[in-house]
Amino acid sequence: MILTGTEIARERAADRLVLDPYDEAHVSSNSYDLTLGGRLGYYTGDVLDTRALNAFRTVEIPPDGFELQPDRIYLGSSVEVLGSSHYVPLIHSRSGAARLGLYVHCTADLIDIGSIGQVTFQLRAVQPLRVHAGDLLGQVTFWRTCGQITLYDGKYQGSRGPQPSQIHRDAPKQAVA
Repeated sequence: MILTGTEIARERAADRLVLDPYDEAHVSSNSYDLTLGGRLGYYTGDVLDTRALNAFRTVEIPPDGFELQPDRIYLGSSVEVLGSSHYVPLIHSRSGAARLGLYVHCTADLIDIGSIGQVTFQLRAVQPLRVHAGDLLGQVTFWRTCGQITLYDGKYQGSRGPQPSQIHRDAPKQAVA
């Protein structure tokens, strides 16, 4: 069951979910709008590897914006720190950004219950698109759980700024011959 905007505001006031900084104007009918922070990151290699630490560069978004190029993934982050030990946050694109051909959170929209931090946006544009720090690009919804809760305590806990993939840390150890 999804929380309505009114319930998001009420549950935040009751300290059952985190949205910081909080702006009442960002509350909509069943979500909370998220702001793009001031930095973007991108991988610099031509081929990425799931079992290696991939070269990654972070840049400040200039005052006149940053032009995203097609066929490249950019990582940004929300200004807002968010999460909950009571609800499961899901990240989505705002429809205005989607109508410009911007995928804001490509595939990993589920934020584990108990994870608290800035969200890393997985930005992909279908054509060149300029984005600016402070743009309202994403939104978060909060969902009730069913069953025993196990809180997240993983490698992205407490994230600040765009976080590159850490999937290589999950790779099986290679047998030594």
